[in-house]
Amino acid sequence: MSDPILQLTDLRAHFPVHSGFLRRRATGMVKAVDGVTLSLARGEVLGLVGESGCGKSTLARAILQLVPTTGGTVVLEGKNLTAATAAEVTRARRDLQMVFQDPFASLNPRLTVEAALAEPLRVHRVCPPAEVPARVAELMTLVGLAPATMRKYPHEFSGGQRQRIAIARALALRPKVIIADEPVSALDVSIQAQILNLLAALVRDMGLSLIFIAHDLSVVKHLSDRIAVMYLGKIVELGPATDVIERPLHPYTRAQVSAIPVPDPDAERARQRIVLPGDPPSPINPPPGCAFHPRCPFAQEKCQLAIPPLTPADATREVACVRLGEI
Repeated sequence: MSDPILQLTDLRAHFPVHSGFLRRRATGMVKAVDGVTLSLARGEVLGLVGESGCGKSTLARAILQLVPTTGGTVVLEGKNLTAATAAEVTRARRDLQMVFQDPFASLNPRLTVEAALAEPLRVHRVCPPAEVPARVAELMTLVGLAPATMRKYPHEFSGGQRQRIAIARALALRPKVIIADEPVSALDVSIQAQILNLLAALVRDMGLSLIFIAHDLSVVKHLSDRIAVMYLGKIVELGPATDVIERPLHPYTRAQVSAIPVPDPDAERARQRIVLPGDPPSPINPPPGCAFHPRCPFAQEKCQLAIPPLTPADATREVACVRLGEI
């Protein structure tokens, strides 16, 4: 990929586990994000999927430097955020914003919507104070809300409306990259469609680059250009959305794709669902070699001997599996 707007290289976020009361000591390490390498092109939508607890949200926060990173780099338009000062990271956040999963928790209940949307404009001095109300009204209109409601508080809006407000706040600084962390998981299906269509329109009309995080491949395929599949802190498959959905290569991706509902009742009854045994391993004590091998239907002894790197499977696909080509 030539000239990506965002580049992650071997990014890691490990958190020590402490025990003891009077003498606390580290007894383990949670490897929430463990060596992620990704690129995001200008105007691209990258879907990031995986089971709950695989490290998707931690990866998003590590990109924004909201949690400390223990290794690797995050480069935004040539600027290494992992080596930047706090002031430099603050300035970089004008171009890198986030939409959190729970809009009610991410909005201050003591602030009106007008105050919440005006805050980033004032902190970053985007426009003169006299122009702030007009900019707030413009943001409300942009996400399909009536400017007349901007003096209400978050609890006076529905879940879908609050998520629109969260998107408006992320757009306030006119960023180049937005990370949306499961923005529709807590919404009704009809509201999910509205938010997905809104995000697609914003990407198209404003030229945004978007990392869309979800655990539901049926939602991600509607919006994404490429899909990255994450398991226990690592990317196990990466490629164009159509290829990943229609021809998954990694056994974990195959299981995820098999869970996508089919709208045809006859086809739904006839298809074979891949049910993985057991639960995902603990990130404190992952299994040796490939972390997926205890649940993999194709596992062999060699799967326990080495951690498979993300390697090219063809011109556009990368897969982390030591048995690539055999399955």
